[in-house]
Amino acid sequence: MAKLLEIHAQNPQNRLLKQVVDELNAGGVIVYPTDSGYALGTAMGNKEGLARIRRIRNLSKRHDFTLMMRDLSHIGEYAKLDNNAFRLLKKILPGAYTFILAGTRDVPKRLLHPKKKTIGLRISAHSVVQAILEALNEPLMSVSLILKGHKFYHINDVREALDSQVDVIIDDGYCPPEPTTVIDLSGDSVEIIRQGAGDTSLISV
Repeated sequence: MAKLLEIHAQNPQNRLLKQVVDELNAGGVIVYPTDSGYALGTAMGNKEGLARIRRIRNLSKRHDFTLMMRDLSHIGEYAKLDNNAFRLLKKILPGAYTFILAGTRDVPKRLLHPKKKTIGLRISAHSVVQAILEALNEPLMSVSLILKGHKFYHINDVREALDSQVDVIIDDGYCPPEPTTVIDLSGDSVEIIRQGAGDTSLISV
C-alpha cells in the first residue's frame, strides 16, 4: 500500500517533503500533482524506477519522458539550446508547457529519445512540485499519469488504480488532467507539437 501524504499547497510541510525525498532517494516511485494533472515521478538516475513506470503505463522504449525542473538555472546541464530558445523559455515559464530539446551527455541515455536524442523539459508553476524539487535538489524523471480505462481527477481515483504499484501518493484533492502544450525546440524552428493548457500567443513559429 502506498504512503498517502497530504502536502499543503500554500505551506508545504518540511517533514512530509523529507519523506518524499527519502522515498525518491531510496528508489521509490511517486504520484504527485502538477498544473496539468497527476504525474508519475522517480529520481533521474533510478533505472528500476523508470522500468516500474514503464510497466505501470505500459510504455514502449520509444516513449518520451520529461525532466521536471525547478527553474532554468541548470537547464544547460541537460539540454542544448541557443539564446533565442532560452529567451522563449524564460518568457513563458513556469507553466503548463513541455519543451522538446536536444539532450546533453549528462542526461542518462535511457531518458533520451532513441533516435532523436531529445528530452522533454518542464517547469511547473504548482507549488507542491516546486517544494519537492527544492528539497530533492535535482530534476524528477516524470511522465503524465494516464492509464487506459481510468480517469484521474481526484486523489481517490489515483488510490483506486495505483495504491499497490507506487510508494508515495501526494494528495492534492481535485487535480483534473489538462495536457501540457508541447513545443519542439530541437530543430531549426519552433514547432508546436500539441496545443494544450499552455498559451501559445507569445510564441512565434
